[in-house]
Amino acid sequence: MTLTDETSAPLAHERLTTLGAALRVALDGPYAAERAVARATFPAGGALRPVELGIEESRAWTLARLQELQDAGFGSAGVPSRAGAHADPLEAALTFETLAMCDLSVTIKSGVQFGLFGGAIANLGTAWHHDTFLPGVTSMELLGCFAMTELGHGSDVASLETTLTYVPETDEIEVHSPTPAATKAYIGNAARDGGMAAVFGQLVVDGRRHGVHTVLVPLRDEDGADLPGVTTGDHGHKGGLLGIDNGTLRFDHVRVPRRMLLDRYGGIGDDGAYRSEIEDPNRRFFTMLGTLVRGRVCVGGGGAMAARRALSIATRHALRRRQFPAPGRPDGVLLLDYVVHQRRLLPLLARSYALGAAQNRLIGALVHVQGDDESTERDQRELETFAAGMKAMQTWFANRAVQEAREACGGAGYLSENELTALRGDVDIFATFEGDNTVLMQLVAKGLLTDYRHAWSALDRTGVVQATTRAVGELVMERTSAGLVLDRLAATARRRPEETTLVDRGWHALMFEERERHALESLARRMRAAAKAGGDSFEAFNRLGPHVQFVARAHMERVTLAAFVALLDTTEDAEARDVLERTCSLFALSSIADDRAWFLEHSRMTTARSKAIGDQIDALCRELRPHALALVEGLGIPRDWIEARILDE
Repeated sequence: MTLTDETSAPLAHERLTTLGAALRVALDGPYAAERAVARATFPAGGALRPVELGIEESRAWTLARLQELQDAGFGSAGVPSRAGAHADPLEAALTFETLAMCDLSVTIKSGVQFGLFGGAIANLGTAWHHDTFLPGVTSMELLGCFAMTELGHGSDVASLETTLTYVPETDEIEVHSPTPAATKAYIGNAARDGGMAAVFGQLVVDGRRHGVHTVLVPLRDEDGADLPGVTTGDHGHKGGLLGIDNGTLRFDHVRVPRRMLLDRYGGIGDDGAYRSEIEDPNRRFFTMLGTLVRGRVCVGGGGAMAARRALSIATRHALRRRQFPAPGRPDGVLLLDYVVHQRRLLPLLARSYALGAAQNRLIGALVHVQGDDESTERDQRELETFAAGMKAMQTWFANRAVQEAREACGGAGYLSENELTALRGDVDIFATFEGDNTVLMQLVAKGLLTDYRHAWSALDRTGVVQATTRAVGELVMERTSAGLVLDRLAATARRRPEETTLVDRGWHALMFEERERHALESLARRMRAAAKAGGDSFEAFNRLGPHVQFVARAHMERVTLAAFVALLDTTEDAEARDVLERTCSLFALSSIADDRAWFLEHSRMTTARSKAIGDQIDALCRELRPHALALVEGLGIPRDWIEARILDE
């Protein structure tokens, strides 16, 4: 491979292999131009927090760094500065992604300030809130918190205990934490920097509850002291993200003017009566939360960038480090020439590409729903399901990939100077904030079951209950071009599966679809049987927990493969297309190999084929080994942004 100063590369001075440049363009997909500009203009110098800093020094460094980035145009991207200003979800998602290529404390500080606090005001407030508060948010003169989670209620937002009670005598909202469990916990910016909080709680008007709403509550005076009735706390040292001042918030009958209620979807009129254009309280609740889905899109993408950074370090190290002499290799064998080492890293690189393709589709769905396009409630619901699943899949993957990269670098990987231990600590929390991953996967499965139920209801009404399970399965497939292409590939393989090879894309599609379809149909049958049997409905569903998780994962694997196949179809460079074809096969076979027991138990493959998968994965790793550097370059983390000393020795 030759080196080129690629004119469309993210950095004008970044030297990439010709193949690496083409792979980067392919993986960046429809947002290649925007991502190239972001890399070219991002101030990456001094982008990582010195690991020797203590808590207070880390917090000060992170705040100063975010202010520097905001001044350079990174940070508040996507958050309007006033009423009527344009809010660009694409710019917000890609900016968060760029930040996540470097220091994750800065990334999350940005997410708290602009994405969560600013996003709550922008999405849940009205023109007065926008004009009054957003200029301070975007300039960072007003630092804020997103106070949703409580000690007693994490993922269960609907059961929050904090009360927001309207006091008609003074036209105020009284914010109160009635029990210790109502203490807002793990809140970014709460321990030190936050001057105001978007507080989520139960709105009570004239003695009647109207569900969870949000009110803006000042926290500190100009000297940083807690305001009367507000008690802030500091969570102190954490396992990672030391630059984030996570803390607690408690409110003792704190009153704020009625207009501080973010009342875009429901509020209190001048007559003191509650009113909302959305009459159904459940629909209103999910509409409010649905506007905040961008956070999950960003966190999943941020986790994926952490994985890419770790894999970039480990793979580049494996292309430099020699270990043990061998015949013909007196200076030692490169780590990446060992099959075992290839099996450690290359399937992870393949999954990075697959998830990157799926993330592009998710960003597209976000832009469709929150941008200027016309969208429906179904579009919103599908976005929420997709975002929940992608956030879980990508952040679980990030934790796995960073740990594997650390081990793949041996003892050097444990040195702080090589970034991986700090990265491991920082990315750990991604699996549980913006929604615990296990709970998010339950949401994915419930969304699929809802689609399945609606499909069967439609069939019943038209009198074709005898429709095949395949027809029903197609109804719960997403109606995207990628999904339809995958379905056609599977249909071809279904006619003569015994004639397909292990790298046949149709066979991959068939296995992924069969895994999802069978798991979903059997879960629906089990749930119907449990409902007919009566008894404890919670316990019945609770017992199906592992099955629910499997259904969600099978669905997300199939969606990810569909996205990768779509990426292949849009890759114009012939060499890049060839490498990506094999990379896609490596991803698909690795996924199938992880569930070989399921495929064997359900007679979806023979024992001989199951045994052959391992050899085929080894063969794909050998074929991709010469392209390892290009694959890493394609991930999009500029070499100059990596400060790991292990790569300079």
